[in-house]
Amino acid sequence: MVDADQTFVIVGGGLAGAKAAETLRAEGFTGRVILICDERDHPYERPPLSKGYLLGKEDRDSVFVHEPAWYARNDVELHLGQTVDAIDRAARTVRFGDDGTLVHYDKLLLATGAEPRRLDIPGTDLAGVHHLRRLAHAERLKGVLTSLGRDNGHLVIAGAGWIGLEVAAAAREYGAEVTVVEHGPTPLHTVLGPELGNVFAELHREHGVRFRFGVRLTEIVGQDGMVLAARTDDGEEHPAHDVLAAIGAAPRIGLAEAAGLEIADLAQGGGVVVDEQLRTSDPDIYATGDIASLHHPLFGTRLRVEHWANALNGGPAAARAMLGREVTYDRLPYFFSDQYDLGMEYSGWAPAGSYDEVVIRGDAGKRTFIAFWLKEGRVLAGMNVNVWDVTERIQDLIRSRSVVDQDALADPGVPLESLVP
Repeated sequence: MVDADQTFVIVGGGLAGAKAAETLRAEGFTGRVILICDERDHPYERPPLSKGYLLGKEDRDSVFVHEPAWYARNDVELHLGQTVDAIDRAARTVRFGDDGTLVHYDKLLLATGAEPRRLDIPGTDLAGVHHLRRLAHAERLKGVLTSLGRDNGHLVIAGAGWIGLEVAAAAREYGAEVTVVEHGPTPLHTVLGPELGNVFAELHREHGVRFRFGVRLTEIVGQDGMVLAARTDDGEEHPAHDVLAAIGAAPRIGLAEAAGLEIADLAQGGGVVVDEQLRTSDPDIYATGDIASLHHPLFGTRLRVEHWANALNGGPAAARAMLGREVTYDRLPYFFSDQYDLGMEYSGWAPAGSYDEVVIRGDAGKRTFIAFWLKEGRVLAGMNVNVWDVTERIQDLIRSRSVVDQDALADPGVPLESLVP
């Protein structure tokens, strides 16, 4: 069968899906490319939603992966505002949820992304309770922060992860009062541990953010549909005009699960099990982005990575694999964040309990440093804070799996590349 007779369907119109469609055409695929997006907006990138766009520093058009005309120009059939509610693996069809239309595929890519986890407490139906995952969420939240800043209003944020902290920084820049409620002992505790979590706590405290650690929200109090306060399980009541739920995201795997594809254990992050070519348990179906659970050879475990770089690189890798190219997707997890005057990049994987030492190169107090997480002398992950153009060298250190001299690792005068055998 020649390319022109084939149909490749992509379910999910985020960055991963859009980059996969782009790669299919760039690699010379001449068959049908169908991209199905459940949002009415054209595919866009998510980092600006909690960073530049939310702050008003980037305009709306800057978030889109391609200009709208790109899809027709490249013969990509884009279905906006459409959902897929079933996959028939035997017939190799997907079914549209709105009218039951069946679409045949020769290869199928699932890039359905993740959705915000919901607070399971009274009061979440109030108008002032928000999530941040989609462009429409960011547009709404931008207006909320503007109003809060103008009126000296209070925002309570449930969760001190990356989204919670980035929105806290944006809210303070607008002039809003901010309280962050986090059940862990520090911000980002499961990602960075207490050593580096405290760096972010101090950063935000210096900018006027109030933290309540070791507690959870139990109720959002309101009147006439509006938020008045947020209660925590220690009995305290915190003034609030709006509440942001930033307690993480869950992979959207319902479609894959219903189709009988293999699903990873929750202990490994859940997600759709894929091999090094991002192929699922069905050889004609691939998965990428937030939902893909991949065994990473470097860390010896299955990982599901929700960050921007995974969508940016995973979409093209899946597209090439669908075309029969040789693909081994083993990129290191990578993400970045901007909060106030702090910019950082993180490479690798070192969750709480996986490392035995943290080595700091530079001055953590001045927030100009690189942190390394080590296990038995080997670097598992590195985070550069206000230090630039070192990501490639940090990743080389991680990939080398070599035991490093910790004194040299901590010394800014020793070039990082000299530590890689």
